[in-house]
Amino acid sequence: MKSFLISQNFRRANVCFTFALLMYFFFSSSTSNAQDVAALNAANKSVTYDQAISKYKLLDEKYPQAKLIEMGMTDIGRPLHLFVISSDEQFSPEQAKKSGKLVFLINNAIHPGEPDGVDACIRYSERILAEKKALPSNVVILIIPFYNIDGAMKRGCCSRANQNGPEAYGFRGNARNLDLNRDFIKCDSENATSFTSLFRAWDPDVFLDTHVSDGSDYQYTMTLISTQHNKLGGPAGKFMKTTFTPSLFERMKAAGDEMAPYVNTARYDDTPENGIYGFLENPRFASGYAALFNCFAFVSETHMLKPFDARVKSTLRLIDIMVKYSSENAVIIQEKRKQTNAYFKSAKEHVLGWESDTTIYETIMFKGYESYRKKSKVTGTDQLYFDQTKPYTRSIKLYDEYKPTESVTVPAYYVIPQAWKNVIERMILNKVEFIRFSSDTSLMVEQYIIKDFKTGKDPYEGHYVHSNVQTEKRTIRMNYYKGDYLIPTNQDAIRYIVETCEPTAPDSWFVWGFFDSILQQKEWFSSYVFDEMAATILEKNPGLKKELETKRAADKDFAENGFAQLYYIYRNSEYFEDFRVFPVSRFSGDN
Repeated sequence: MKSFLISQNFRRANVCFTFALLMYFFFSSSTSNAQDVAALNAANKSVTYDQAISKYKLLDEKYPQAKLIEMGMTDIGRPLHLFVISSDEQFSPEQAKKSGKLVFLINNAIHPGEPDGVDACIRYSERILAEKKALPSNVVILIIPFYNIDGAMKRGCCSRANQNGPEAYGFRGNARNLDLNRDFIKCDSENATSFTSLFRAWDPDVFLDTHVSDGSDYQYTMTLISTQHNKLGGPAGKFMKTTFTPSLFERMKAAGDEMAPYVNTARYDDTPENGIYGFLENPRFASGYAALFNCFAFVSETHMLKPFDARVKSTLRLIDIMVKYSSENAVIIQEKRKQTNAYFKSAKEHVLGWESDTTIYETIMFKGYESYRKKSKVTGTDQLYFDQTKPYTRSIKLYDEYKPTESVTVPAYYVIPQAWKNVIERMILNKVEFIRFSSDTSLMVEQYIIKDFKTGKDPYEGHYVHSNVQTEKRTIRMNYYKGDYLIPTNQDAIRYIVETCEPTAPDSWFVWGFFDSILQQKEWFSSYVFDEMAATILEKNPGLKKELETKRAADKDFAENGFAQLYYIYRNSEYFEDFRVFPVSRFSGDN
């Protein structure tokens, strides 16, 4: 009996000890997330996707000011998470807008092989939640822990051949082998669909997309891309150039982590001494997409050759500085966005194309390494090298001004037939306001005819992309049907509407191939029947007859090809179908 009691007591004691040990590990893990990640980083390791989500779940459980939310799905079947930090414990976009808070969104691992922001955001979240006084009362902080979950699951050591750590990381492409930083306009992936819903619901004022850079070698750990200020435009563009961006550079320097503008050289194998250029991000990119909604967007680019731990610390420092600056200047940041919304809604013209204006530049002091060229032992050709034993501080040119190359007048409306569901779905996702015709109607509209274009011989991000698009405009009365879409341009999404609906815009629906079916001729002719018709056509149209004779005289092959001549007549006759008509029309509002 005595031995039985001892045994029972021992079991109770063992259970209590085990429970205490489990509780110790639970609480110690939940209170030392930042130290755990810091230790991993110091050991040249980055958290996995599962580890990151587990850490955010612990923060959600521990702090009432934090919440982990699922925001739709991704192509790999995992949910896209959003971690929200809010001092007043309000976690919806409606509540944030009602309270007037600035919304700051951070996106991580769009390229999972560049994980610096993933680890930095966990460390930042743990620290700011633990130091409750540091929580800004006027800012809601949103963090996407992993955007490209698909690529994060494809973890390995070697796909970033030139990067200095971490030991293991994710892959650039997602489950469909898409580069998600080219998918924001075309929105092919579930990841982009979920992001768009999130972005348009929260309507962030400031956006940061975290990356790791390659290219030239230099002394800085951090470089920064700010949305190109001319393209951002209006009061926001001016504020970005003169105030917001310079303030971030000043504060990083004061913190002992001086950074440079993103080192974007004229050619991939060029050196910074020959000048660096502001990066023009079209709407396919995260920051370019954000700019369509007048958001202050930035891309952090740590340098691939710096140690991983140092890169994470620099990203952490930049996040801290950006959040503090946004909190201190929340009113003016929100006001500049509001003014810019009004500016574009009332604009009569919209710029579609830009190019670097190399006649305007500023001089900056740049900390680089001397470069030299020598013959490669492998190829026998000259190869560029940088000598880290020879650092320099030198004056270089920064070309950060862009000038318009193409503009378009903004119509009162665009008209889109309901048949183009893939386009309509994306516009609805982006909260574009529209009117649906309640009955069949006839409108006098402007239409584009696609006269010429070039198409890449290889697919790019799942599409055969068009370029050098040439159009001709005509005015015509068109019949539209009940359910077709009338899109007013006097709305907050105006920039998104114009840049997708104008066929010559660099990331338009046409460029990405959404309207490719209009490019194929459907009707035809039989030459043995049309031959006599052609003679009658030429008799009635002496101008066409003269053009045909001129072409015969100038082109021997044409003169010897009977079918080609008949087709020429057919194409220039009333029998030829209305061909390559762009389906999105422009409507003035007058009928």
